[in-house]
Amino acid sequence: MMLSSAHGNSYEECKITADWLKAHTDVRPVLAIVCGSGLGGLAKTIKDPVILKYQDIPNFPQSTVHGHAGQLVFGTLQGKQCVCMQGRFHLYEGYPVQKITLPIRVFKLMGVQTVILTNAAGGLNPGYRVGDVMVIRDHINMPGMAGNNPLAGLNDERFGVRFPCMSDAYDRKLREMAHEVGEELGFSDFLKEGVYVVLGGPSFETIAECRMLHSMGADAVGMSTGHEVIVARHCGMRCFALSLISNQSVMDYTSKEKANHEEVLETGKERAAQMEQLVSTIVARME
Repeated sequence: MMLSSAHGNSYEECKITADWLKAHTDVRPVLAIVCGSGLGGLAKTIKDPVILKYQDIPNFPQSTVHGHAGQLVFGTLQGKQCVCMQGRFHLYEGYPVQKITLPIRVFKLMGVQTVILTNAAGGLNPGYRVGDVMVIRDHINMPGMAGNNPLAGLNDERFGVRFPCMSDAYDRKLREMAHEVGEELGFSDFLKEGVYVVLGGPSFETIAECRMLHSMGADAVGMSTGHEVIVARHCGMRCFALSLISNQSVMDYTSKEKANHEEVLETGKERAAQMEQLVSTIVARME
């Protein structure tokens, strides 16, 4: 069965990419890690790395955001074969949502079973502080509510069913393990759990939008992750995700604070080592 795709993410196109990657590395990853803004240092903990630039990989989009290296790193993390995305793709870069999630489908065809995602996000919950790390319990997909869902279009049953369940999108066991590990490492004071809302970007949110999003039940806001999780769950992979609270969203019209990307990257540097330690320990204990 041949299902054509206007977005360059059909089964056949993903298989071409997966086969090319298999030919360029002996690693057969069971784990994929997607690194957010300023959090690409996780890849440095991978042993015997094989680095492949996005620009050399067939069908791959290119990362255009400062703080995203734009390469895949294959190797071993805590004894498990893995692939790490140093830099991801976003709606605001102009790609269709189906194209920015192509790597997730490629990883599925390479044998990946678990996807760990990190992002930098704005804190909506007034109890959150800059530097907190939020375990994502659930998400609100605002572009999806407007019809911009990565699964829109023809469904290929070789990836997954037409109407996948999303009530269990973020794996409960991995979330519980994260809190256990966090407590052991002494991270409990900055480790939270909450709901992530994804917007299209690239403009940061207005005060009115922040107030609305928080009233809807969102604890943090960003411009990624939700799309990738939807595709990963469609493909039957389990997901775990962390948001680094890199700025506090402005909720008060009298405030002089302004969100900026430099603050996002700076917070990533400060908390990066602890996030790497958290993820690395979770990976070591994964089945």
